[in-house]
Amino acid sequence: MAACGEIMSFSETSFLTISGPLLRRGNHKKHCLAFPVLYPDEPGRGRRIRPAKTMPTPVKAATNEDVVKMMAGKQAKMDKVMLRAALTVRRKHKEDIKEAVVNQLDALTDRIGWNVALELISTEINPRTKKPKTSRETVIKDWYEKKNAKGERVVYTAHFEVDSGFGEPGAITVINRHQKEFFLESIVVEGEGFAFGPVNFPCNSWVQSNKDLPSKRIFFSNKPYLPSETPTGLKELREMELNELRGDGKGIRKLSDREYDYATYNDLGNPDRGSEFARPTLGGEKIPYPRRCRTGRLPTDTNMLAESRVEKPHPIYVPRDEAFEELKQGAFTAGRLKAVLHNFIPSLIASISADNHDFKGFHHIDNLYKEGLILKLGLQEHLFKKLPFVKKIQESSEGLLRYDTPRILTKDKFAWLRDDEFARQAVAGINPVSIERLQAFPPESKLDPAVYGPAGSAITEAHISGQLDGLTVQQAVEEAKLFMLDFYDICLPFVDRINVMDGRKAYATRTHFFLTPIGTLKPIAIELGLPPQQPGASRPSVVLTPPRDATSNWLWMLGKAHVCSNDAGVHQLVNHWLRTHATMEPFIIAAHRQLSVMHPVFKLLHPHMRYTLEINALARQSLINADGVIESCFTPGPIGMEMSAAFYKHLWRFDLEGGMAVADATQPHGLRVILPDYPDADDGLLLWSAIARFVSSYVRIYYPDSEASRVRSDSELQAWYHECVNVGHADHRHASWWPRLDTPDDLVSLLTTLIWLASAQHAALNFGQYPLGGYVPSRPPLMRRLIPDPERDADEFRAFLADPHCFFLSALPSVLQATKFMAVVDTLSTHSPDEEYLGETRDGTAPWTADEEAAAAYRAFAAEVAAAQDEIDRRNADTNRRNRCGAGVLPYELMAPSSGPGVTGRGVPNSVSI
Repeated sequence: MAACGEIMSFSETSFLTISGPLLRRGNHKKHCLAFPVLYPDEPGRGRRIRPAKTMPTPVKAATNEDVVKMMAGKQAKMDKVMLRAALTVRRKHKEDIKEAVVNQLDALTDRIGWNVALELISTEINPRTKKPKTSRETVIKDWYEKKNAKGERVVYTAHFEVDSGFGEPGAITVINRHQKEFFLESIVVEGEGFAFGPVNFPCNSWVQSNKDLPSKRIFFSNKPYLPSETPTGLKELREMELNELRGDGKGIRKLSDREYDYATYNDLGNPDRGSEFARPTLGGEKIPYPRRCRTGRLPTDTNMLAESRVEKPHPIYVPRDEAFEELKQGAFTAGRLKAVLHNFIPSLIASISADNHDFKGFHHIDNLYKEGLILKLGLQEHLFKKLPFVKKIQESSEGLLRYDTPRILTKDKFAWLRDDEFARQAVAGINPVSIERLQAFPPESKLDPAVYGPAGSAITEAHISGQLDGLTVQQAVEEAKLFMLDFYDICLPFVDRINVMDGRKAYATRTHFFLTPIGTLKPIAIELGLPPQQPGASRPSVVLTPPRDATSNWLWMLGKAHVCSNDAGVHQLVNHWLRTHATMEPFIIAAHRQLSVMHPVFKLLHPHMRYTLEINALARQSLINADGVIESCFTPGPIGMEMSAAFYKHLWRFDLEGGMAVADATQPHGLRVILPDYPDADDGLLLWSAIARFVSSYVRIYYPDSEASRVRSDSELQAWYHECVNVGHADHRHASWWPRLDTPDDLVSLLTTLIWLASAQHAALNFGQYPLGGYVPSRPPLMRRLIPDPERDADEFRAFLADPHCFFLSALPSVLQATKFMAVVDTLSTHSPDEEYLGETRDGTAPWTADEEAAAAYRAFAAEVAAAQDEIDRRNADTNRRNRCGAGVLPYELMAPSSGPGVTGRGVPNSVSI
């Protein structure tokens, strides 16, 4: 305000008398306008207004009518409201010395004006400026005072002074003038007599120093708005925030950046390291694939189309808020350390010995769980003499060098040898989504017969007719009694390339199962196929049937191991990585680029996008990259990602990602599972139905059936889906099978599928990897020998007959391969302490939505998820469900929603987070 005597001064010759306490005494010559004086009340409460003192004698005012009008306008703005903002900041559990010093410096410089500043923005427009109403900039007052506060969270305060006609707060801008970023969880704004009550701003974001991010950060309240319903005061900010997240698609991204953009998978190889580490680009017309998050790194020196690598432990770029939080990062780092130690000793053995050590017996594998990697392998003296420091590692890290016993061994150590357990794993194991009903016999390949030979299967009626409980093959097909694991078409094009690799052997397999009267499956035939020696020629195939003597028993065991090896590769590269991790990433990138955080669909999807971009980036860094874990541990090796891409090109369809069920109006959920005892599908149907009901209730709050056109007219929603299809999945953009997005039902179906894939489907495919697959002989991820054949190699066949036990172990992964695999799947099966599970409360330090109808729908969903868990527990105790209950049979818990941290074999996180 102007000093007394400036601008609004009045001479003593004025004639118009002004009544009321508007003037106060100035100097002896002049008087100036007196505004009410604001005095703070108790902390956190509104301000009271005390009238200014009145003049003892009337004062004459100017005759200028404009001055009178201006004074009247000022009087209308004299009513002020003091609002208090409480900011919850989460601190790190552990800080290094540098961070501690920077924190103290920030606290000191905060006192001299290098502080955290905020500005409150109204949902209303100022009619005079045509801009949003804003408060004056204010700062956090108590940062210095709380510099030594204990606890994970610290609540800071700031005060805004606004006009009583300010309107409802809709956004807050924050600028961080400190040296260091901080994690802002939430802001709550309230004040005494404030008409809008507490206004919550869920933030959950890193606020960068303005040295790294000069622009102000914008945080919106938790009130959802469709684009067409955005208050006028927030429209410009809504678009401004989205533009900042989209970026310009140029330059190298810094770790502090927040930009979301697309790139192809051109960073899996490292041609600068050598030609054997070059890998083709995935994504594009030649090799279609989903897009990943762009990092903008420079190209390699030897291939301008390949992006240069960032090797661990250096971090790879993801938008700042996508990175693991401290608890998650700690759990992941601990898992990596454990994996490094687990793999350390076998790597040393391999480096000082010419032998690629095989397990000498099943008891040596057992000793990995009992006594660790060195003891009882017969290698300790060998190592201790050559490398004395290994003994110190053994003594100081015994717990880390010993593997936990996989759950699959805890109830029946020898269950894996039985056919019924082999079949049970197809419906209640690590990869329960590949089983399919046999629609016609014999099954036929869809591969080009001019290249891969005749389409028909080598399995004939003669192979299986005696195992169908008196049914003919046709009757068994018609009565839905025949099922199949079919890895033929996905594997056959790659088999020749695999079999020329050192120490890797593969077939393309088909396995037929018969549904028994008690609801279990039994394997009745295994087809092991090889590509034709000449294009279009007949394919050499082996058909195995259940054994009748000792020799056929060992051949049958080897055949089942090759099926498991196919299954493990398809599970990891296709069903797990491609269909949950990779295909979800474009939907997440597009959501951040096209959907405002105020959009109700973004609010719905937000918990189901957590950590996915980070874990996918880490996968590109050390799992699916050249010479990475997947190449090292699984049969396809260096061509594994090409196999994943082939499935995406020929077989992946978004509209078929809902599971193995058929419509049936007589069933409680309107769907019927095609097997009577199918634990994965049965439990999945409980969660699918709960998700679908919740999404339907939620969507119709904002897109009622009576206003179906809202879906088509929602600019952000349509832009999001358009970008998902045409940019994120650009190589399938012309496919006719993409669902339409015209009606509320279309939207419900789309969102239900995305939430299902991110939560329940991923959980079922991921968290059983070590509990159910950590015992390598039961499910080898890699095979090193083909079935012994006296015509192909008579000496090998004689060796097999002489010692089938040794031959079987030599066909399995080596000690180094097995222990590396076990270490990695142990890490991948681990829940972090900060995991957020399906149906758990979504409210942190601020409610996730201000819409009570939406919050009520979520509470109903949470109750249904809890009921599903109770039902799963009941099913696991039902002895009529033989695929999940019985002597030595593991209960099926991969769809049980809740879990503690660690390797538990249960728990459904909201998102693809590991």
